[in-house]
Amino acid sequence: MSDALIVCSDLSFSWPDDTPVFTGLSFTVGPGRTGLVAPNGAGKSTLLKLIAGELRPTRGAVTVHGEVGYLPQTLPLTGEGTVADVLGVAPVVRALDAIESGDTDEEHFAVIGDDWDIEERTRAQLDRLGLGHLAFDQPLATLSGGQVVSLGLAGQLLGRPDVLLLDEPTNNLDLDARRRLTAVLDDWHGCLLLVSHDRALLDRVDRIVELDRGAIRSFGGNHTAYLEAVVAEREVAEKNIRNAEQELKREKREAQQARERAERRASNASRTLKDAGLPRIVAGNLKRGAQEAAGRSGQVHAARVGEAKARLDEAGRALRDEQKIALQLPGTRVPAGRTLFLGEGIRVRHGEREIFAGDGVDLTVRGPERIALTGPNGAGKSTLLRVLHGDREPDEGRIQRAEGRVAHLSQRLDLLDPGRTVAENLVHFAPGMAPSDRMNLLARFLFRGPRAHLPVGVLSGGERLRATLACALYAEPAPQLLLLDEPTNNLDLVSVAQLEGALAAYEGAFVVVSHDERFLAEIGVERRLELREGRLAER
Repeated sequence: MSDALIVCSDLSFSWPDDTPVFTGLSFTVGPGRTGLVAPNGAGKSTLLKLIAGELRPTRGAVTVHGEVGYLPQTLPLTGEGTVADVLGVAPVVRALDAIESGDTDEEHFAVIGDDWDIEERTRAQLDRLGLGHLAFDQPLATLSGGQVVSLGLAGQLLGRPDVLLLDEPTNNLDLDARRRLTAVLDDWHGCLLLVSHDRALLDRVDRIVELDRGAIRSFGGNHTAYLEAVVAEREVAEKNIRNAEQELKREKREAQQARERAERRASNASRTLKDAGLPRIVAGNLKRGAQEAAGRSGQVHAARVGEAKARLDEAGRALRDEQKIALQLPGTRVPAGRTLFLGEGIRVRHGEREIFAGDGVDLTVRGPERIALTGPNGAGKSTLLRVLHGDREPDEGRIQRAEGRVAHLSQRLDLLDPGRTVAENLVHFAPGMAPSDRMNLLARFLFRGPRAHLPVGVLSGGERLRATLACALYAEPAPQLLLLDEPTNNLDLVSVAQLEGALAAYEGAFVVVSHDERFLAEIGVERRLELREGRLAER
């Protein structure tokens, strides 16, 4: 077993505006596979960047024993880069090509170092991840998002790291690519720290580390065992709350009864003293003594009530806040059987490449269908969604769209203006909505108080998804066709559940691209289409 190790000591981090992300974290991650889970916005990606050395802590220290490999969420999906650039081997490959052509400049040998076998090792790694057909000089613009993610992983593995940090590595991966990734991680013998919302992948780790409310806790076993522990904790917390509520009621009742007894005794004592004909000074002393005794009794009961309230507060803090989105979306309703999109012989070209084979693709979407669009990476699923939306017209074929709004949530979640606040974006999409209704709506999407006035550009993935859903689903007019491209990417499991709840309330038609089978089952998909080798077929 490897002796690779991650040690975080009193680790704190704040953004430049002094907004704290977490404070005083201390934990160790040893050899084996560790899954890191937390709500969106808790700082998972920030923590990985601190461990990788891309960010510096505000206070405390990170110590890593071993060479680090780090695969971030955000990889270049477009631009001038090539396969070799993503793999990190471009300079070495160029130096090898130069020497092979007769250029013996010493700088080439310095660049190569000990990596004379880099091409062979790279090819082996690409084959392992199903990318052996790619040329080193192939532009990134010709690859799918899933292929770029797999390339990024291959590049990290080529560095032979002892510590591997992966941030949502299954994003955009098709089922075959996920299986290959799983095989790679099953064979991993170093220290792996994995951030993922993929429940199947998290069920293959050795332990779960939870970052919640600024604290780190470790759970032995996989994600299923972690959920069982969380459910057991919740049951205990709910029982403690019930007991604390009963105790508080009892203490309040006893305090009230003690006050009533004290008042009766004081009243009886006054009549007794008056009837006894005692001197005024003696009667006054006896009366004050009775009042002081009643006051001490009241203080005792008030203290008990305060302690009971404190125990109730403590029990409440132990209960996890599982924030849910509850919606009603009658404006999205589509009559059964209404044709929202009709396409015949759809053909699209990227340069010289034909995306759809033969005579093209035929597709009909009728409301309120729930359609899953699946297929391998690079098959053209995102392109087909763009045709459905209307921001990519086909090069050939006939299409017909019904009147009504179509909302497209791309992989990038770029529907909103990142410079505007959540509330300002909602004004743009729903200008006729009353300000009070707007704030109530945002509260239902968990943007309460100042959270509604944060710029979209600073939100986490889950927060941005919620903001996008609020604007898309309540836009004027409401969408009757919803297109979602890998919507669970970058989402924590709570946010996935929130998305599932929002889609359960949606009454229009939707087409969703996703490789998450559990998610597809939860949202009630009733029709499945597979795009493979340029052909679209019912499954």
